[in-house]
Amino acid sequence: MTVRTRIAPSPTGDPHVGTAYIALFNYAFAKAHGGDFVLRIEDTDQVRSTAESEHAILEALRWTGLRWDEGPDVGGAKGPYRQSERAAMYRAHAAQLVESGHAFHCFCTPEDLAEMRQAQMAAGETPKYDGRCTQLTETEVRKRLTDGIDHVIRMRIPKSGDCVVHDRLRGEISIPWAQVDMQVLQKTDGLPTYHLANVVDDHLMEITHVIRGEEWIPSAPKHQLLYQYFGWDMPELCHLPLLRNPDQSKLSKRKNPTSILFYREQGFLPEALLNYLGRMGWSMPNDAERFTLKEMVESFDIDRVSLGGPIFDIEKLRWLNGQWLKSALSDEEYVTRLMAWGFSSEFFQRALPHLKTRIDVFSDASEWLSPLWTQMPEVAPDALTAVDLSEEQTQCALQFLIWRLEALSPWDRSGVEASIRFVCEGLEIKLKQLMPLVFLALSGRQQAISAFDLAILLGADRTRARLRQALEVSGGVSKKALKRLEKSYADACRAVDSTGEAH
Repeated sequence: MTVRTRIAPSPTGDPHVGTAYIALFNYAFAKAHGGDFVLRIEDTDQVRSTAESEHAILEALRWTGLRWDEGPDVGGAKGPYRQSERAAMYRAHAAQLVESGHAFHCFCTPEDLAEMRQAQMAAGETPKYDGRCTQLTETEVRKRLTDGIDHVIRMRIPKSGDCVVHDRLRGEISIPWAQVDMQVLQKTDGLPTYHLANVVDDHLMEITHVIRGEEWIPSAPKHQLLYQYFGWDMPELCHLPLLRNPDQSKLSKRKNPTSILFYREQGFLPEALLNYLGRMGWSMPNDAERFTLKEMVESFDIDRVSLGGPIFDIEKLRWLNGQWLKSALSDEEYVTRLMAWGFSSEFFQRALPHLKTRIDVFSDASEWLSPLWTQMPEVAPDALTAVDLSEEQTQCALQFLIWRLEALSPWDRSGVEASIRFVCEGLEIKLKQLMPLVFLALSGRQQAISAFDLAILLGADRTRARLRQALEVSGGVSKKALKRLEKSYADACRAVDSTGEAH
């Protein structure tokens, strides 16, 4: 048997370090057994999936040094490797489940489902689908299908007993069927949900081991049941522990930069990042702290993974990156890497329009370019209070801008400017009041080159990270206040969308 593993990112946002972590362990396991590592794109969420996000994910994973044997960019015998291009396969398999009685058509409206869940919660029950459409007669189902009534396809779940799933690291996991929902397999648009597509793809691509994060453990019974319904052998499951912040909470961008491209833009070495991720719950037999990808593969044993939540600490990553810089690079390679990061011709071509209008001698350039070379600008709390906004307005403006920029694609000057104007309109403040705050958050100064241009030169990841830092310096936003801000932000989005302004 040829060992085959896969990574299946969804192109709905920034390329996450958690994706690189899972990809690394899949790669190491496959290569340690002389097998294949596959990359496929799970883009069935047509509303949120973007080509820009897919490009960023592939670019980020390539930058780390990981290479896949099959994928949307390199091809392979089991393609296509984008789920959006495999829709006909999923529809055929969903129809097969309906025909065999393992799935059914559900005609419940969103209003029906909301009412159902509210009633269950009021009764102290776990909200889930109550199976009402399983009671429809065959004649009723045919009539509703003929009438063109919107519907989904759901899988049937046993009404009693427990599902026992075997996990390589955790042994037998028992989950009562009463806790498992009748999962939607095919949406009203005819596209599959993750659960159907995941099982069909893993079978047709002959994946032998599914190595994924522990957040997918609750879905394992549904997947195992689907394999049984189809009469297929299930891959071996291995659920890795989730990466965590130093406070033990789940790794999130609110407490740690999570985009792979952020670390590239900050000047970390890809070898150091992979090295650090490789130490997340695993260690070399000789306890070496610095090791290459090749050395990891040669020594990799997945059974030595620890289930304790691995801590992703950026300061420890900085230390490890320093060890690579001090010990792993020759002088020549050091200069080459440094020039490629911050002194490339491409960088200066982008910065040139701003330099030519501002400097008289070349030594002045360091003053204007320093915000681009700084890991994080120093933003003092008293500097934030000096801007022409109240503390509450400052925190609201920063949070609104972060949310708006997280949704911005593509990342361009007009979009950044529109986002800033959106915040002004949503909070009813003037542009001249907001701009000093944005200047300060991005550069550490009251004045710099245009904030719109600075955001483009910094890129999406570093811009958003600096805004998050400024928000924390301002005192941050409590959970209670965040709920209120989310509602205000949604109202502002609806107001802007209705007028067509600030886009």
